[in-house]
Amino acid sequence: MSLFDAKRWSISALNLAAVATIQDHIDKKTKPVGALGQLEEVAKQIALTQWQGHIRPITVSKPTIIVFAADHGIAKHNVSIAPQAVTRQMVENFLAGGAAINCFCQANHLTLTVVDAGILTPILSEDPSFISKRLGPGSEDMSETPAMTPEQSENALLYGAQIAQQHIAAGSEVIGFGEMGIGNTSMASALVSALTGQPVNDLVGSGTGINVKQLALKYALLQKTLARVEDQCQSLPLPPALALQQTGGFEVGQIAGAMLATAQAGKLILVDGFIVSSAALLAVKICPAVKDYMIFCHQSAEQGHQQVLNYLDAKPLLNIGLRLGEGTGAAVAFPLLTAAQAFYNHMATFESAQVVL
Repeated sequence: MSLFDAKRWSISALNLAAVATIQDHIDKKTKPVGALGQLEEVAKQIALTQWQGHIRPITVSKPTIIVFAADHGIAKHNVSIAPQAVTRQMVENFLAGGAAINCFCQANHLTLTVVDAGILTPILSEDPSFISKRLGPGSEDMSETPAMTPEQSENALLYGAQIAQQHIAAGSEVIGFGEMGIGNTSMASALVSALTGQPVNDLVGSGTGINVKQLALKYALLQKTLARVEDQCQSLPLPPALALQQTGGFEVGQIAGAMLATAQAGKLILVDGFIVSSAALLAVKICPAVKDYMIFCHQSAEQGHQQVLNYLDAKPLLNIGLRLGEGTGAAVAFPLLTAAQAFYNHMATFESAQVVL
């Protein structure tokens, strides 16, 4: 059975019959109803994913961030502020502990894993936080040809699922996802357009800060890409497998597979910015039930990200101008989960505190 078949994942829908009981538990806390805003929604979502028929403490044990890195054929057209060599250099920076994601993981007690999903040249490292799951030396130039083969797209889901399953077996109850890859906002724009049929012009932004000339080139290349895809495939939107093959990146395919495996295990998914949200969209298109396990961490300034959030009817926790990637939004938002856990588990009720309104 193909990994693009929803039946392959058998993700359990949340028990919505428990919502009233969980909400009552929250409403009895010593506060006005709804006074903790989105923290109450986060606590409710965690409680639903961990529901066992009665009110019990919720947990967010052994949280981890997995950063998937890959290169993209489209990047040869100079659609980024950086050359493709920076993908590898940043992966080496992650392993050396020098990136923003390292700082935020350390500050918030998150484990960090870095995956080579297919950068141009392999990294040889014995660092225990590094995993090599290469699908090739970067995707093909999607403006000219499909980004990957059908076999690569299947293996992308498989490899990502295997990595998530390793962390879950080690006790992780929350997995956040990040990415690194020069040119991947171009890829994400094309993938979202292929999956939804939205005009690619509504999804394109300046990424890491390209100039006006580069932005015009990016528009032109993505219009060329979607015209090629529509001509080859006859119509848009495309089914998930074909969308990934035609326009995707190795990292988003692996992230989508990891998200599906995380939800299959009943664990929480932290969704970062535009590229990770495009992977979340891919996962939802494969198996809609996966969305119940997703917490959308922030909204970036990239217009494509806002479009994806709207399409998924997602309400992000933060809007603080982040546009870095790497999983930084997920790492920064994680303390909100621990805050939700704390009030849900430990805050007094009106009855226990003998507070009479």
